Amino acid sequence: MSGNSTMTAADPVYNATTVQEPKNGKWFIVPSEYLDKWRFGIKVAAVLFSLVAFILEEVVLHCKSCSPLYFFEFVSCTAFLFTGLLVILLSTPLHHRVGISCWSMLDFSYTVVIGVLFLIASAAFAKDNGGRAVESTSVAFGFIASLLFLLDAVVLWKTKGLPCRSKAQPTQPQNQMAEAEKLNTPGSE
Repeated sequence: MSGNSTMTAADPVYNATTVQEPKNGKWFIVPSEYLDKWRFGIKVAAVLFSLVAFILEEVVLHCKSCSPLYFFEFVSCTAFLFTGLLVILLSTPLHHRVGISCWSMLDFSYTVVIGVLFLIASAAFAKDNGGRAVESTSVAFGFIASLLFLLDAVVLWKTKGLPCRSKAQPTQPQNQMAEAEKLNTPGSE
């Protein structure tokens, strides 16, 4: 090379071995490898119903028995915040930057747990509230949100199978293992 030591991307020496990572500039990717359009819609609806249930619950000024109200408040707030975060992570490239390698398992487990907790919290709040319209409406949104979470888990299970099952690790063929051993032995250089 002459006095110019900079190399261009068109340099034929590097074309065969260097691949530039495509930059599509998209921050919102649906469908993605972990979230299809149907599940994205279900998750967004669950987030919105959780938010409305939480807001309506916050409007309640007096409670007959406050424990079910507080449990419902905790579950609806948790569902809204964490599911919103999960939707953002799974529908953007940000999930590549987080050190989690088993997104399907995390998504399935979280969705089942939050769906069951929301169902229990809604049932407890429905059984023990003051009977005002705002409480009944909050409970209705809670039941709908819990059903959406459980529907999301069923759709994930039907489309991808149970992510909890351990998949057999592929083994290397014997000849590749023997060849690797020969390469790694001292003096075979």
